[in-house]
Amino acid sequence: MNVLTNAIIILLAYLIGSIPFALVIGKGFYKTDVRKHGSGNLGATNTFRTLGKKAGIVVLIGDIAKGSLAVCLPLIINSHLHMLVPGFIAILGHSYPVFARFKGGKSVATAAGVFLAFSPLAFILRILAFLISLKISKYVSLSSPIGALVAFLASIYVGDVVLMVFAAIIFVFIT
Repeated sequence: MNVLTNAIIILLAYLIGSIPFALVIGKGFYKTDVRKHGSGNLGATNTFRTLGKKAGIVVLIGDIAKGSLAVCLPLIINSHLHMLVPGFIAILGHSYPVFARFKGGKSVATAAGVFLAFSPLAFILRILAFLISLKISKYVSLSSPIGALVAFLASIYVGDVVLMVFAAIIFVFIT
């Protein structure tokens, strides 16, 4: 039963991660496919650039929520599966969404949601580093890996080896 439960959690995490909020908001409310504009990515940054602040914030919240919900699945379904496993699967779902022909976003916001649910300290430090870097550089493409690097450093401070490995993988994945 445990193997089946874990398989269900992994499938659910992937499907949750695959929800393309940028596509849903873009096509549903703006009649615009954000994949045909800007970077072509299905993420919050491209939505901000293409559709504006309001749509970008909605997509950002949705993408963060995907990561957080996935992390909580083992608790909700009562499994011993490590919480970062479905979190990482949701990140893969965001990057390679079944609902958008496997072409998604960079997973920066979804990864932030994973950190929010699993390690609020790493999340807060990551967001602060991201915002400070963005204020100085004006480049999301620079600020995202800086935020991920700070999350890795926070995981070292916390002393959670699994979180360190996860944060290192995320740093590599989004750069």
